[in-house]
Amino acid sequence: MTELLRKANRLLFICLGLAVVLTTHPGLANAQPVGSPAREPARASAAIAAGTSAADMKTIGVIGGITWVSSIEYYRLMNQLVREKVGGVSSARVLMYSIEFGEFAKDERLAEQGDWSNLRKIMLDAATRLKRGGADFVVIASNTMNSTADLIEREVGIPVLQIVDVTGQKIRGMGIDKVVLLGTKFTMEAPFYRNRLEQKFGIKVVTPGLEDRDYINKVIFDELSTEKFTPEAKRRFIEISERLVKETGAKGIILGCTEIPLLIQQKDISVPVFDTTVIHVEAAVDHALSIR
Repeated sequence: MTELLRKANRLLFICLGLAVVLTTHPGLANAQPVGSPAREPARASAAIAAGTSAADMKTIGVIGGITWVSSIEYYRLMNQLVREKVGGVSSARVLMYSIEFGEFAKDERLAEQGDWSNLRKIMLDAATRLKRGGADFVVIASNTMNSTADLIEREVGIPVLQIVDVTGQKIRGMGIDKVVLLGTKFTMEAPFYRNRLEQKFGIKVVTPGLEDRDYINKVIFDELSTEKFTPEAKRRFIEISERLVKETGAKGIILGCTEIPLLIQQKDISVPVFDTTVIHVEAAVDHALSIR
């Protein structure tokens, strides 16, 4: 009887502990970032799933941590999509190197002033670690830092699946040739994103005015990167997007920062929304499974 009581007490302690964890960290209960709805990749067709095997799956190397809020989404969506395409309990082969964002954010401020030396070193180091670990190709889980993709391919010698390219393919596939680009100030202002879309895919890119760009950038760094999703920020992002669509005739919105889709989604906007996280994940999984 004493032994039964001890076992019962241990079971009660475990159950109470689990309840405390789920209450304190509600995101663990449903695997979703706090304040954001579920975001799912496109469902795999039966034909694709039937002919897909995990035996020869490539290993995806993810440069994450910029920020970890969206890196979690990359990992979750990659595994969900592999399971749907392959079936059973299959999951993605993923190596992730998570950059410490505190110091990285300080270096980003230097980059805004033209000094990219530290950021380039960090990105090259991350890619080198993934290559040494056995990654077959790299995915940079950040629109802004995809600006270093060509550098990584050249210096490290590992292929990078560029978020701009797969997003451009998705947009052209829908017959759209003019879009609004939302993202960090660097992404909205620097030529690496705009020029690649325009020159490689014939897609005209429009961006918000300076005041709105400053606001969007501030929200990304001060709020979204810390899991803070406010009704005011959501309202402003939607208002900025819809105003630009009306003023410029743009036919779609690129959520060109991997944290923005955690704030606004397709249901919030009147034109097609391009969630770069989901698009990037779908392309990475297809490449890993040799579908594309």
